Amino acid sequence: MKYKLLVLDVDGTLLDSEKKISKRTLAALLKVQQMGVRIVLASGRPTYGLMPIAKTLELGNYGGFILSYNGGQIINAQNGELLFERRINPEMLPYLEKKSRKNGFAIFTYHEDTLITDTPENEHIRREAELNGLKIVTETEFSIAVDFAPCKCMLVSDDEEALVGLENHWRRRLNGALDVFRSEPYFLEVVPCSIDKSNTLGALLEKLDVSPEEVIAIGDGVCDVSMIQSAGLGIAMGNAQDSVKVCADRITASNDEDGVAEAVEKAILAEIRPADVPLEQLNQRARHALMGNLGIQYTYASEDRVEATMPVDERTRQPFGILHGGASLALAETVAGLGSMILCKPDEIVVGMQVSGNHISSAHEGDTVRAVATIVHKGRSSHVWNVDVFTSTAKLVSSVRVVNSILKKG
Repeated sequence: MKYKLLVLDVDGTLLDSEKKISKRTLAALLKVQQMGVRIVLASGRPTYGLMPIAKTLELGNYGGFILSYNGGQIINAQNGELLFERRINPEMLPYLEKKSRKNGFAIFTYHEDTLITDTPENEHIRREAELNGLKIVTETEFSIAVDFAPCKCMLVSDDEEALVGLENHWRRRLNGALDVFRSEPYFLEVVPCSIDKSNTLGALLEKLDVSPEEVIAIGDGVCDVSMIQSAGLGIAMGNAQDSVKVCADRITASNDEDGVAEAVEKAILAEIRPADVPLEQLNQRARHALMGNLGIQYTYASEDRVEATMPVDERTRQPFGILHGGASLALAETVAGLGSMILCKPDEIVVGMQVSGNHISSAHEGDTVRAVATIVHKGRSSHVWNVDVFTSTAKLVSSVRVVNSILKKG
C-alpha cells in the first residue's frame, strides 16, 4: 500500500455538524483499515472524549491510535498503552490563574473523566464537558486544587479582542516555557512548549518506522495546518478556512458532505489492487472475530478468486469428529465476502444476502480444509460466488453458492 497511516482531525472533519460519523464515512474507514491502513485520531479533545469515537471506528481491532490534547498524548487504541506524553509544569498554574482572573476569564483543565474549572456556569465550558462526556468539578481555588501536571489549560471568554491581547502577550512572555493559541474565538489554549499535532505525529511515525510520504492527513482548522503540510498527502476539508486550504495538496467536500469518505475513496480505495490486499494483516486482525475463532486464514486473493483454509478441530467439528456444515458455510461466506470487497468500487459496500450449500462428503478432525471461491456473476447490484471446499487430499466436501448484495454508501 502506498499509504500506511491516515490521520484525521475530529471536529469539523470526521464529525458532521451534528457531531456524528456518517454511514458512508464509517463504511469507508472500516474498509480502509481492513486493507491495512491504520487510523490516527488527531484532536484537541481530551483522551477520554475520543474513546467513544475510537470504539465506533474499531481502532482497537485494527491497530489505530489516539493523538489527544492537540499532541499532548498518544494512546495505542489496541491496549490503552501511553506511547507519548507532555504535560504543563504545575508551578505555572498560579501564574495562569492570576492572569485569567485579572482579565475576567474562566479557566479549566481536564483530569481523566472530569473537567475542573472555577466557572462551572460558563456556557462554553458546559458544552465542552457535554461534548466529551466529562463531569464538571468546581474549584474556586483552581491552581491549588489542580495538584497534578495537566496536559493543557484553557482560558475562556467571549471577549475575543481580550483573548487575542493575552495571546500576543504570552507569545512573547512565555516563549520557551509554554505555547498558546486560540482553537476557537472563545478558547485560548495553553500547552507545553513545541506541542502540536505535527510534532507529536512525528514521534509516532518514528516509533512505527513510517515515513511522512506514507501518511495522509485530513483537517479543517488552523491547528491542522502543520500536519497537513508535513504529510505525504495533505487534504483540507471543504468547510476549512481559506488559510488552511492553500496549505493542502487537495480539497475534499465538507464535513456535512462526507468529505472524509470522498477523500479516502479517491486516495486509497480507488488505488487498491488485489495484489495490495494485506492477507497477513487481515488474518492477524480478525483473530478475535468469527473468522479468527474458527481458525480461518486467507491464503490467496485476486479479482476473480479467493482462497482460505480452516482446521477441522474442536472449534469446527461435530461431536462425532467430522466437519460441521455450518462451519463450511461460514468459511464460504468469509472468502466470498473478501472477494466482493476487492471488486467493489470505492463508494460501494458489501452485504451478504444468501448462502446455500450442498454437503457432498465429510472431512475428519485433524484435517485442514481449503475453500476456493470463484466469481460466477458480477453485476451492478449483486455478486454471485461459487465456493468449493476441499480436504487436504483434494476431496470435495461442500459446494456453496454465496450471493452478496452491493449497495451504494450513504
